[in-house]
Amino acid sequence: MADTDRSDHLAGEYFDAAIALLRRVREDSGGAITAAGRLIADTVEAGGRVFSFGAGHSSLPAQDTVYRAGGLAVMNLLCVPGVVGVDVRPATLGSRLERVDGLAAAVLDTSPLEAGDVLVIVSLSGRNALPVEMAMSARERGIRVIGVTSVAYAAETTSRHASGGFLKDHCDLVLDSAITVGDAELTTSGIDAPFAPASTVVTSAIMQAVVATAAGALAERGVEPPLLRSGNVDGGHEWNTRVIAAYADRIFWE
Repeated sequence: MADTDRSDHLAGEYFDAAIALLRRVREDSGGAITAAGRLIADTVEAGGRVFSFGAGHSSLPAQDTVYRAGGLAVMNLLCVPGVVGVDVRPATLGSRLERVDGLAAAVLDTSPLEAGDVLVIVSLSGRNALPVEMAMSARERGIRVIGVTSVAYAAETTSRHASGGFLKDHCDLVLDSAITVGDAELTTSGIDAPFAPASTVVTSAIMQAVVATAAGALAERGVEPPLLRSGNVDGGHEWNTRVIAAYADRIFWE
């Protein structure tokens, strides 16, 4: 294939890579995803709280479940100023804060999370101090932890936490995104670095699969899942107002 034709096929190669990863996750982690969804359903049915957290780009899949049309109204974002997203300057600040010891405990101490609640922690590498300590501190408080991470990092990199452990080592359930170390799916001649990350696509799909499972599990038990509807369809605002009012004690994004 001529180099001039190579770029025309890169989009297709990226889609193929992402689809292959989604299939792998479905086959290898389907059971864990079902277990995670049922754990969230258990928590909602018992009157508990559900939060998700991620730092940097790992915050995107966590945010995608919060105040989301078609999603559970009781999904909340655990915010850490300067860490969630890349909306701080310099953008590198978030990466540095993720490596600060002790920050996770301070965040949990001031959060609404209580024993019996569920915290979903998204961290691609699972190696930095913040997600590792977040999981450790949460479990010490009796909070159930679902970790969404790439297990490959634990085999191919070293931990940045004093314990030497990774996120996967401190969770009740681990959902493996199967993303390769470096999070870049493509290479081509003339470009020295690998490129085209797929972690957001795959991890967002995992999160939505978990939420979908939770909604289905609640319905199986005769509990109407507290789902939000799009505000851009007729009746959506009225529907959401009722749901939010019914679950106001477990919604922290209002």
